[in-house]
Amino acid sequence: IEPRGASPRRDVISTSADLADAHAPTPASPTEIGPYRVVELLGEEGMGRVFLAEQERPLRRTVALKVIKPGMQSEEVVKRFRGECQALALMDRPNIAHVFDAGTSDDGHPYFVLEHVRGTKITEFCDSARMTVDDRSKLFLQVCAAVEHAHGHGLLHRDLKPSNVLVADTEGDPCAKIIDFGVARSLKGNLTEHSFHTQAGHILGTPA
Repeated sequence: IEPRGASPRRDVISTSADLADAHAPTPASPTEIGPYRVVELLGEEGMGRVFLAEQERPLRRTVALKVIKPGMQSEEVVKRFRGECQALALMDRPNIAHVFDAGTSDDGHPYFVLEHVRGTKITEFCDSARMTVDDRSKLFLQVCAAVEHAHGHGLLHRDLKPSNVLVADTEGDPCAKIIDFGVARSLKGNLTEHSFHTQAGHILGTPA
């Protein structure tokens, strides 16, 4: 819940926790990653950058492409990055962003490809559309159903916040989509062949 009077954030895709390098210079965006042509940078987070990209082959479509930031390829970050990809691959629900593909770029950076959600964060959408309490409740029930779906697969998101729930308005029918499972935890075994654990005293998610 954001305090009244706070300036709204405009990030389209945001995430987790480690924002220590938020003011560091942004590396130049690549022009191509695998079979994907990079169009523009959509957003940055603790461990990755998300680009709008065009898939050229074998299908032509617009996607969101998530890549580990240059200089952040520690073993722990790579494990969590691959864990997020695997978590998304386990789920199949309209209200959770779908993962299409994964790989490693020519310069050795892991990436995965998501559907591009053309939406705004849920709080901004509700306010700009002047939604009634009933309509807001219906939209929030979509979020609850998506969270229940994740829990049914033994996955805890651990960073649910307005900027991680985007709403797309398709012909007057709002659809909420949960994004960013970067700090998700599996209760049913490891998401990848390597296990990782939250260290004592190390904060994940967005406490504020």
